[in-house]
Amino acid sequence: MRRIYTLSLTAALVALASTGWAQEAAKVAKGKAEPSKAGTWTIDPGHSSASFEVRHMMVSTVQGRFSDVKGTIVLDEKNLAKSSIEAEIGVESVSTGNDKRDQHLKAKDFFDAKQFPKMTFKSSKVTKADGGEFNVEGELTIKGVTKPVTLKVTELTKPVKNPMAKGVMVRGARATTEIDRTAFGLTWNKTMDKGGVVVGEKVKVTLDVELQQAQGAAAAAPKGAAAATPKK
Repeated sequence: MRRIYTLSLTAALVALASTGWAQEAAKVAKGKAEPSKAGTWTIDPGHSSASFEVRHMMVSTVQGRFSDVKGTIVLDEKNLAKSSIEAEIGVESVSTGNDKRDQHLKAKDFFDAKQFPKMTFKSSKVTKADGGEFNVEGELTIKGVTKPVTLKVTELTKPVKNPMAKGVMVRGARATTEIDRTAFGLTWNKTMDKGGVVVGEKVKVTLDVELQQAQGAAAAAPKGAAAATPKK
């Protein structure tokens, strides 16, 4: 059976803003709600993932996911530009439903998981985008290469009480982006007999995360976190 190769690439990260935030901010401005305080939220690895899809031989799309997603978000709902995020994804957690392919992805041809076990993201700016969405700009590091990446935040749910953990508030977030794997040094490929290549260069990424409010909601940013800078 012919061995099938593909590439997965993802960036980590999670959303810092959504339409719901804008609505709450409007209520505060009109005096219909109390202003919220800055709080710290952590990503729950057990209920979060970074999924991806990439073209294979220009005839199909291969999908996969990373299940080891961790991070901390400092969220200021009064001023989103003051929010920040640090996150990391464990390369060993990659799964595409094909063990041989997964092992190849962890090898030196791709992520080289033994030498570079983590992918990281650190935010630098949060800005409002069209359609009530938000953009989170920051630096993504894969295989020792750091490049700027923008996450498009499409959803952030309102906080709810977790019935399985007394007094703990949780919320969900979704963000998407597209990256060029070759920009991070993941250039492995095979040329097909009649033209074209086995693995596409563009990788679509979707982050689905569950956030848990840290004890002491107004905790300070994690050490080394980059504070977001308002866009002028």
